[in-house]
Amino acid sequence: MNWRVTIPLSLVFAIWSHVSPGQANLLNAKKPEEIGVKTDRQKEADNDAPMDYGYVDDRDVMWTKTTWEVIDLNERVNFSLYYPIEPIRESNRKSLYDVLVDAIKEGKLEDIYVDSYFTEKREFKDLESTLSKIDTTDMGYEQLNAGEQVSPEYIDKRDITAADIVEYHIKGVWYFDKRQGELKYRLLAIAPVAPDVNFIDSDTDDGSNLVELFWVWYPSARQILHEAKTFNNRNSAAPLSFDTILNTRRFNATVYKEDNVHGDRPIKDYIVENSLFQLLEGERIKEKIRGFEEDIWTN
Repeated sequence: MNWRVTIPLSLVFAIWSHVSPGQANLLNAKKPEEIGVKTDRQKEADNDAPMDYGYVDDRDVMWTKTTWEVIDLNERVNFSLYYPIEPIRESNRKSLYDVLVDAIKEGKLEDIYVDSYFTEKREFKDLESTLSKIDTTDMGYEQLNAGEQVSPEYIDKRDITAADIVEYHIKGVWYFDKRQGELKYRLLAIAPVAPDVNFIDSDTDDGSNLVELFWVWYPSARQILHEAKTFNNRNSAAPLSFDTILNTRRFNATVYKEDNVHGDRPIKDYIVENSLFQLLEGERIKEKIRGFEEDIWTN
Protein backbone atom coordinates (compact mmCIF):
# COMPACT_ATOMS: atom_id res chain seq x y z
CA MET A 1 0.00 0.00 0.00
CA ASN A 2 1.33 3.40 -0.99
CA TRP A 3 1.52 5.67 2.08
CA ARG A 4 1.81 9.33 1.25
CA VAL A 5 1.51 12.64 2.99
CA THR A 6 -1.10 14.95 1.47
CA ILE A 7 0.02 18.49 0.71
CA PRO A 8 -2.10 21.60 0.05
CA LEU A 9 -2.82 22.56 -3.56
CA SER A 10 -1.16 25.94 -2.99
CA LEU A 11 2.03 24.16 -2.01
CA VAL A 12 1.92 22.09 -5.19
CA PHE A 13 1.79 25.24 -7.31
CA ALA A 14 4.56 26.81 -5.24
CA ILE A 15 6.81 23.82 -5.90
CA TRP A 16 5.82 23.74 -9.57
CA SER A 17 6.57 27.42 -10.09
CA HIS A 18 10.13 26.98 -8.81
CA VAL A 19 10.94 23.75 -10.62
CA SER A 20 13.77 24.04 -13.13
CA PRO A 21 13.36 22.59 -16.65
CA GLY A 22 14.74 19.17 -17.46
CA GLN A 23 17.74 20.73 -19.21
CA ALA A 24 18.39 24.39 -18.52
CA ASN A 25 18.49 26.72 -21.55
CA LEU A 26 17.52 23.86 -23.88
CA LEU A 27 15.13 25.90 -26.03
CA ASN A 28 17.29 29.02 -26.14
CA ALA A 29 20.67 27.41 -26.79
CA LYS A 30 22.39 28.44 -30.01
CA LYS A 31 25.06 25.74 -29.61
CA PRO A 32 25.02 22.32 -27.90
CA GLU A 33 27.60 23.63 -25.42
CA GLU A 34 25.02 26.09 -24.07
CA ILE A 35 22.58 23.33 -23.06
CA GLY A 36 22.46 23.00 -19.28
CA VAL A 37 24.03 26.42 -18.70
CA LYS A 38 21.61 28.68 -16.86
CA THR A 39 21.28 32.30 -17.87
CA ASP A 40 21.72 35.08 -15.33
CA ARG A 41 17.95 35.62 -15.39
CA GLN A 42 17.32 31.94 -14.59
CA LYS A 43 19.82 32.03 -11.71
CA GLU A 44 18.06 35.06 -10.21
CA ALA A 45 14.66 33.37 -10.48
CA ASP A 46 15.80 30.11 -8.93
CA ASN A 47 14.74 29.20 -5.42
CA ASP A 48 17.77 27.24 -4.25
CA ALA A 49 16.55 26.37 -0.77
CA PRO A 50 14.26 23.50 0.26
CA MET A 51 10.94 24.44 1.77
CA ASP A 52 11.30 25.09 5.50
CA TYR A 53 9.73 22.62 7.90
CA GLY A 54 8.72 25.34 10.32
CA TYR A 55 9.10 25.36 14.06
CA VAL A 56 7.14 22.81 16.09
CA ASP A 57 6.78 23.55 19.78
CA ASP A 58 7.13 20.48 21.99
CA ARG A 59 3.98 21.55 23.82
CA ASP A 60 2.00 21.23 20.58
CA VAL A 61 3.05 17.62 20.02
CA MET A 62 0.23 15.59 21.49
CA TRP A 63 1.32 12.11 20.33
CA THR A 64 4.23 10.51 18.45
CA LYS A 65 5.15 7.17 16.92
CA THR A 66 8.60 6.45 15.49
CA THR A 67 8.77 3.97 12.61
CA TRP A 68 11.48 2.37 10.50
CA GLU A 69 10.57 1.48 6.93
CA VAL A 70 12.17 -0.27 3.98
CA ILE A 71 11.92 1.13 0.43
CA ASP A 72 12.32 -1.78 -1.99
CA LEU A 73 14.04 -0.54 -5.15
CA ASN A 74 12.66 -3.45 -7.18
CA GLU A 75 9.24 -1.79 -7.07
CA ARG A 76 8.54 0.37 -10.09
CA VAL A 77 7.16 3.24 -8.03
CA ASN A 78 10.58 3.51 -6.32
CA PHE A 79 12.67 3.56 -9.50
CA SER A 80 13.26 7.31 -9.20
CA LEU A 81 15.42 6.60 -6.12
CA TYR A 82 17.47 3.96 -7.97
CA TYR A 83 18.10 5.22 -11.50
CA PRO A 84 20.27 6.25 -13.23
CA ILE A 85 22.86 3.72 -12.08
CA GLU A 86 25.45 5.64 -14.11
CA PRO A 87 25.54 9.46 -13.85
CA ILE A 88 24.15 11.29 -16.90
CA ARG A 89 26.30 14.34 -17.52
CA GLU A 90 24.02 15.87 -20.15
CA SER A 91 21.12 16.32 -17.72
CA ASN A 92 23.26 16.34 -14.54
CA ARG A 93 21.30 13.40 -13.15
CA LYS A 94 22.63 10.92 -10.60
CA SER A 95 21.10 8.23 -8.45
CA LEU A 96 20.28 9.01 -4.84
CA TYR A 97 23.21 6.83 -3.70
CA ASP A 98 25.71 8.70 -5.89
CA VAL A 99 24.37 12.05 -4.66
CA LEU A 100 24.89 11.02 -1.03
CA VAL A 101 28.31 9.42 -1.49
CA ASP A 102 29.65 12.29 -3.60
CA ALA A 103 28.49 14.79 -0.98
CA ILE A 104 30.23 12.76 1.76
CA LYS A 105 33.45 12.57 -0.28
CA GLU A 106 33.43 16.31 -0.90
CA GLY A 107 32.81 17.08 2.77
CA LYS A 108 29.43 18.70 2.10
CA LEU A 109 27.58 16.06 4.11
CA GLU A 110 29.07 15.41 7.53
CA ASP A 111 26.24 14.01 9.66
CA ILE A 112 26.91 10.34 8.90
CA TYR A 113 26.29 7.69 11.56
CA VAL A 114 26.70 3.98 12.20
CA ASP A 115 23.06 3.37 13.13
CA SER A 116 19.66 5.02 13.19
CA TYR A 117 20.10 6.07 16.82
CA PHE A 118 23.02 8.36 15.87
CA THR A 119 25.28 6.88 18.54
CA GLU A 120 28.54 7.06 16.60
CA LYS A 121 29.55 9.50 13.89
CA ARG A 122 31.52 8.46 10.81
CA GLU A 123 33.76 10.11 8.22
CA PHE A 124 34.27 8.91 4.66
CA LYS A 125 37.58 7.25 5.53
CA ASP A 126 35.72 5.16 8.12
CA LEU A 127 33.34 3.90 5.42
CA GLU A 128 35.96 2.61 3.00
CA SER A 129 35.91 -0.94 4.40
CA THR A 130 32.11 -0.98 4.04
CA LEU A 131 31.96 0.53 0.55
CA SER A 132 34.88 -1.29 -1.10
CA LYS A 133 37.19 -4.29 -0.87
CA ILE A 134 40.60 -5.03 -2.31
CA ASP A 135 41.59 -8.58 -3.30
CA THR A 136 44.93 -9.87 -4.49
CA THR A 137 44.98 -12.50 -7.25
CA ASP A 138 47.03 -15.71 -7.09
CA MET A 139 49.74 -14.11 -9.22
CA GLY A 140 49.83 -11.24 -6.77
CA TYR A 141 50.36 -13.62 -3.86
CA GLU A 142 53.19 -15.25 -5.77
CA GLN A 143 54.86 -11.88 -6.09
CA LEU A 144 54.37 -11.25 -2.36
CA ASN A 145 55.85 -14.65 -1.48
CA ALA A 146 58.82 -13.87 -3.69
CA GLY A 147 59.37 -10.61 -1.84
CA GLU A 148 58.33 -8.49 -4.79
CA GLN A 149 55.90 -5.60 -4.95
CA VAL A 150 52.46 -6.57 -6.22
CA SER A 151 51.77 -5.32 -9.73
CA PRO A 152 48.63 -3.17 -10.12
CA GLU A 153 47.07 -5.63 -12.58
CA TYR A 154 47.06 -8.29 -9.85
CA ILE A 155 45.03 -6.14 -7.46
CA ASP A 156 41.27 -6.41 -7.79
CA LYS A 157 39.26 -3.59 -6.23
CA ARG A 158 35.47 -3.85 -5.93
CA ASP A 159 33.39 -0.81 -4.95
CA ILE A 160 29.74 -0.67 -4.00
CA THR A 161 28.01 1.24 -6.79
CA ALA A 162 24.53 2.62 -7.32
CA ALA A 163 23.63 -0.56 -9.21
CA ASP A 164 24.27 -2.62 -6.06
CA ILE A 165 21.81 -0.75 -3.85
CA VAL A 166 18.85 -3.02 -3.15
CA GLU A 167 16.77 -0.87 -0.81
CA TYR A 168 16.74 2.15 1.47
CA HIS A 169 15.87 2.16 5.15
CA ILE A 170 14.26 5.29 6.52
CA LYS A 171 13.48 6.41 10.04
CA GLY A 172 10.77 8.95 10.73
CA VAL A 173 8.33 10.13 13.34
CA TRP A 174 4.57 10.51 13.00
CA TYR A 175 3.19 13.16 15.32
CA PHE A 176 -0.11 14.84 16.00
CA ASP A 177 0.13 18.63 16.03
CA LYS A 178 -2.70 19.75 18.31
CA ARG A 179 -2.28 23.40 17.31
CA GLN A 180 -3.05 22.61 13.68
CA GLY A 181 -5.12 19.50 14.41
CA GLU A 182 -3.16 17.35 11.95
CA LEU A 183 -1.24 14.10 11.86
CA LYS A 184 2.14 14.83 10.27
CA TYR A 185 5.30 12.97 9.33
CA ARG A 186 8.91 14.06 9.69
CA LEU A 187 11.72 12.10 8.02
CA LEU A 188 14.73 11.83 10.34
CA ALA A 189 17.25 9.54 8.67
CA ILE A 190 17.94 7.45 5.58
CA ALA A 191 20.35 4.58 4.89
CA PRO A 192 21.32 2.85 1.61
CA VAL A 193 21.30 -0.93 1.87
CA ALA A 194 23.41 -3.30 -0.27
CA PRO A 195 24.94 -6.79 -0.12
CA ASP A 196 28.04 -7.12 2.03
CA VAL A 197 30.92 -6.01 -0.22
CA ASN A 198 33.07 -8.91 1.03
CA PHE A 199 30.64 -11.49 -0.38
CA ILE A 200 28.86 -9.54 -3.11
CA ASP A 201 30.33 -11.47 -6.04
CA SER A 202 30.75 -14.85 -4.38
CA ASP A 203 28.87 -17.94 -5.48
CA THR A 204 27.44 -18.33 -1.98
CA ASP A 205 25.77 -14.89 -2.01
CA ASP A 206 22.02 -15.54 -1.91
CA GLY A 207 20.99 -11.93 -1.37
CA SER A 208 20.30 -12.37 2.35
CA ASN A 209 23.47 -10.70 3.66
CA LEU A 210 22.27 -7.12 3.26
CA VAL A 211 23.91 -4.38 5.31
CA GLU A 212 23.11 -0.75 6.02
CA LEU A 213 26.10 1.10 4.58
CA PHE A 214 25.60 4.25 6.69
CA TRP A 215 22.85 6.40 8.15
CA VAL A 216 22.38 10.03 7.12
CA TRP A 217 20.76 12.59 9.43
CA TYR A 218 18.19 13.74 6.90
CA PRO A 219 17.68 17.43 7.85
CA SER A 220 21.37 18.14 7.16
CA ALA A 221 21.10 16.57 3.69
CA ARG A 222 18.03 18.50 2.54
CA GLN A 223 19.87 21.25 0.66
CA ILE A 224 21.99 18.68 -1.18
CA LEU A 225 18.95 16.58 -2.08
CA HIS A 226 17.02 19.70 -3.09
CA GLU A 227 19.67 20.59 -5.66
CA ALA A 228 19.79 17.02 -7.05
CA LYS A 229 16.99 16.30 -9.52
CA THR A 230 15.49 13.02 -10.63
CA PHE A 231 13.36 12.06 -13.60
CA ASN A 232 9.66 12.90 -13.57
CA ASN A 233 7.68 10.27 -15.50
CA ARG A 234 4.72 12.60 -15.90
CA ASN A 235 6.66 15.57 -17.24
CA SER A 236 10.35 15.42 -18.12
CA ALA A 237 10.43 19.24 -18.33
CA ALA A 238 9.75 19.42 -14.59
CA PRO A 239 12.16 17.09 -12.75
CA LEU A 240 11.58 16.55 -9.07
CA SER A 241 14.21 16.91 -6.39
CA PHE A 242 15.02 13.97 -4.13
CA ASP A 243 13.99 16.15 -1.19
CA THR A 244 10.52 16.61 -2.68
CA ILE A 245 10.11 12.89 -3.38
CA LEU A 246 11.13 11.88 0.14
CA ASN A 247 9.28 14.59 2.05
CA THR A 248 6.02 14.10 0.17
CA ARG A 249 6.42 10.31 0.37
CA ARG A 250 6.23 9.68 -3.36
CA PHE A 251 7.41 6.12 -2.81
CA ASN A 252 6.15 2.84 -1.45
CA ALA A 253 7.57 1.59 1.85
CA THR A 254 6.91 -1.19 4.36
CA VAL A 255 7.26 -0.81 8.12
CA TYR A 256 9.84 -3.21 9.56
CA LYS A 257 10.17 -1.75 13.06
CA GLU A 258 8.45 0.64 15.46
CA ASP A 259 9.41 2.07 18.84
CA ASN A 260 8.08 -0.34 21.46
CA VAL A 261 8.54 -1.59 25.00
CA HIS A 262 10.68 -4.48 23.79
CA GLY A 263 13.65 -2.27 22.93
CA ASP A 264 12.32 -1.34 19.49
CA ARG A 265 12.63 -4.93 18.31
CA PRO A 266 12.04 -5.47 14.57
CA ILE A 267 8.97 -7.30 13.32
CA LYS A 268 11.08 -10.22 12.09
CA ASP A 269 12.21 -10.90 15.67
CA TYR A 270 8.71 -11.72 16.90
CA ILE A 271 7.20 -12.97 13.66
CA VAL A 272 9.80 -15.44 12.49
CA GLU A 273 10.21 -16.89 8.98
CA ASN A 274 6.83 -15.77 7.69
CA SER A 275 7.13 -12.95 5.17
CA LEU A 276 3.38 -12.63 4.65
CA PHE A 277 2.64 -12.20 8.36
CA GLN A 278 5.54 -9.75 8.67
CA LEU A 279 4.04 -7.67 5.87
CA LEU A 280 0.61 -7.80 7.49
CA GLU A 281 2.11 -6.72 10.81
CA GLY A 282 3.67 -3.70 9.08
CA GLU A 283 0.28 -2.82 7.64
CA ARG A 284 -1.28 -3.20 11.09
CA ILE A 285 1.17 -0.64 12.46
CA LYS A 286 0.26 1.75 9.65
CA GLU A 287 -3.44 1.34 10.35
CA LYS A 288 -2.84 1.93 14.06
CA ILE A 289 -1.21 5.27 13.24
CA ARG A 290 -3.99 6.27 10.86
CA GLY A 291 -6.56 5.18 13.41
CA PHE A 292 -5.16 7.52 16.05
CA GLU A 293 -6.10 10.59 14.00
CA GLU A 294 -9.57 9.20 13.32
CA ASP A 295 -10.10 8.45 17.01
CA ILE A 296 -9.19 12.02 17.94
CA TRP A 297 -12.17 13.36 16.02
CA THR A 298 -14.65 10.56 16.67
CA ASN A 299 -14.19 10.14 20.45
